[in-house]
Amino acid sequence: MQTILNYSAELLILSFLSITFIMSFYDKVSDWKGQILFLKQYFSKTFLVNLIPPILVFVVLLEALIVVFSVLGIYQLITFQVKLYAHITCLLSCILLLIFLLGQRIAKDFDGARNITIYFIVAVFGAYLLQ
Repeated sequence: MQTILNYSAELLILSFLSITFIMSFYDKVSDWKGQILFLKQYFSKTFLVNLIPPILVFVVLLEALIVVFSVLGIYQLITFQVKLYAHITCLLSCILLLIFLLGQRIAKDFDGARNITIYFIVAVFGAYLLQ
């Protein structure tokens, strides 16, 4: 119990990232064709339109990896007080969020890009706490 209290901020951040990316992963996988159609329309006026399927595969794999590392990170932090997987979770989350930010800026979705910043702040703060 003392470990959970000692690492409460880190565990809350990992839980937040885990929920965020498991839901994002599920949304993409459960409606793959719909996601492809949406993203092709979203990026229709950009050079990315023809690259949507491979980019989406990459994003889904990275989201799955983040979820796995977050679960392992929570377990490792509580059980062994080791921060490695938790730190990797936050770093991978930052990378993926930067990819999302870049995509939204390319699509000229400035409100969407602004919203990504909120998630990015949480992930960066987690990386800071876990270093």
